[in-house]
Order: sequence, then structure tokens, then C-alpha cells
Amino acid sequence: MTVLWDPAQSALDTFRIALGDDLDLVAHGAAVTREVDNGGHHLVVIGPDVPAESAYQLAEQLRIDRPAVGVLLLRHRLEVAVLTQALRSGVREVVQADDHAALVDAARRSEALSAQMGATSGGSDTTGHVVTVFSAKGGVGKTTVSVNLAAYLASNGARTLLIDLDLMFGDVGICLQLPPTTSIMDLVSMTGHLDAQGMASVVQRHEASGLDVLVAPHDPADADRVPADLVSELIRLARTNYDYVVLDMPPSMPEHVLGAFDLSDLLVLVSTLDIPAVKNLRLAINTLDALGASQQNRLLVLNRSDLKVGLSSKDVEAALCYPVSAKLPNALSVPAASNRGMVLAVDNPKDNFAVALREFADHKVRPHFGEEPTRSGGRRIHRRKAAK
Repeated sequence: MTVLWDPAQSALDTFRIALGDDLDLVAHGAAVTREVDNGGHHLVVIGPDVPAESAYQLAEQLRIDRPAVGVLLLRHRLEVAVLTQALRSGVREVVQADDHAALVDAARRSEALSAQMGATSGGSDTTGHVVTVFSAKGGVGKTTVSVNLAAYLASNGARTLLIDLDLMFGDVGICLQLPPTTSIMDLVSMTGHLDAQGMASVVQRHEASGLDVLVAPHDPADADRVPADLVSELIRLARTNYDYVVLDMPPSMPEHVLGAFDLSDLLVLVSTLDIPAVKNLRLAINTLDALGASQQNRLLVLNRSDLKVGLSSKDVEAALCYPVSAKLPNALSVPAASNRGMVLAVDNPKDNFAVALREFADHKVRPHFGEEPTRSGGRRIHRRKAAK
């Protein structure tokens, strides 16, 4: 399958003859990444009106993340400087936009090369799933959902990494009572050349669940020192070493959060039964829609759903235009567990909150990725080998 990146809707008809009917048109670079990550695409064709620098950046990213995916660049005129920079960035060929015969030949060569690379690697897909947990208002239980979801996945055999991206006021470390020894700040000096060994050096293990954790900076003043490029680099690297990467987000949308959204496979939206939380989440959803984020990769979780406060789950669904995928009950056991560094989904699986959270993981999150629910007593997910 082929992805065509071009801002003009008419490009689909213009290049369909050369590229075939199995062609998906996208208008943004972030959408190209999502389409490729969803699988089945072996060729990316970048239209002649896409800015050259944006094209080079995408080609460099795909060369690292998906080396078997070919990138062809279309230009209205072929220039030596463009050819040089394009090939340096990982573009396989640069083709003049109106030369459809040359485009057909270039596409065939790229598909053949991709097929050879796939055969060499055994055709295996080593990309894990990135699950982002987000709310647009603090205090709705977002971190509780992140911690319990990630720990439950890890406890059932999935190699899972939880990253606290609330860089200023992240609570993941304290909720799990992890010692304040390392944090994402320790990776700043590795920006641009981060590798698996560097990442492993700052990850901490939550022994009770087998969950790997990367906590936020210990000093809120350090938040601005973590570049957005490092966050994106970290997520891309993590997904090649883990089955699941769970991101705990701040209730805002700074640059590093927007970059993480682009790399996410599933967005878990958390709300409660109060108008400010619903209103803020509605505004956040509008922003995501304006940025071209996928509307199909979102699940709505309603926390403290059994409170009688004059607002119902139907009201929330109507306001957000999304069905509620999970209703988590209000329970005193939740703050009590956090205060003791416990994870209910793992340490007290019969708790009402834990039962609801596990149901959400087994019947909403896993099926989203084509997986079957975990059977009692069995470990269904293949555990990847840890990076050395």
C-alpha cells in the first residue's frame, strides 16, 4: 500500500494512474507517520508542493523507525541541491512530478527493495504500541489510570514502559514510591543520539508488577530544559524495545505533548462528572481535530462515574460526541493505595476499581491492537528481549 502526502485533494486523481488504486492521501506529515505505523504501507510518496525541509525531516524519521518503508520525493523541477539533500535524508529517489512513467518505475524499484528488506528481517514487526493517557483538567484521576493500566499490562507478560511526561508536576514516581535517583532529565545530554543503553540507564523497575518506569524531573524548574525533540526521540526508541509504552500527560498541550500525540497509537481521554472537566476536554478534542489527529484512535474513560452530582454519563457522551468506553467507580481504596505505593489492578485485583480497570484493558485497549484478552493464569503477550 502507498501513502501520498499532498495538501491538495486533487493529487489523488493526478497520481492514481501511476501509483495504483491502493493509495491513501494524507495532508499532514503526522498523518503519514500514523498511517505507516498502522502497518501495510511500504511506500510514501511526497507531493511536489510539500516543503522540502518537511520532506527531508520525514524521510530521516522513517529511515530510523521504518527502514523498509520507501520514500519518493516529487518536485516540479529537479535541482542538484534538492537531489543531494534528499538522498542524504533517506529519500530513495527524486522524480519530476509530471513524469508519470518515471514515477511508475521508481515506485516499482522501491517496492522491490522493501520486499527484500522485509524478507531479510524475517518480516517481523518490532514496533510496540504507544498508549497516551490524557485529561484537560487536573484531579480527574489521569495518573491513577496510567499507573494501573501500565502495571496491569506488565503484570500479564507485556514488556511495558510508563513514561511520566507531566514534566513539571509528574506524580508517577511518588505514586509507585520509586526512589528519586534518575529521571528523564538524565537523558537531556543524549538528545539526538539516544540509544537503548542510555534509556535503560535511567529506567526504574516497579518490582511488584514488572513495570519499567521513567519519571518526570524531580525539580519543576527543570521541565523547560527537556526539549520536545528528546521526548519524540525517546518515544520512537521505546516502542522498538517494549510491547507497550504508556504516556502519562499533563493537563495541557505544550510542544512535547503535541509531538507525543503524533506518535501515539491510542489516546485514552479521562474525564469526571463535572462541567469544567468536560468543557476542557471538549476544547482539547477540538484542538486535536484541528491538528488532523485520528478520531478512531480515542477511548473515553469516565472516572468516579457512580457519583450523584447531577451529571450523567449520557450528558458527557453528548457533550464530547464520544461513547464512554469504561466507567471507573469512585472508591476510597484508590487514594489509600496511592498513599501506600500500591497498584490496585495488581495488588488487589478484586477491588471494584481494579476490576473495572482490568475490564477496560482487556476488552478495549487490547482489542484495539488486535489482541485477545488475557486468560486467567496465562501469559498471552510475547515478552520482548530486553535491550542490552
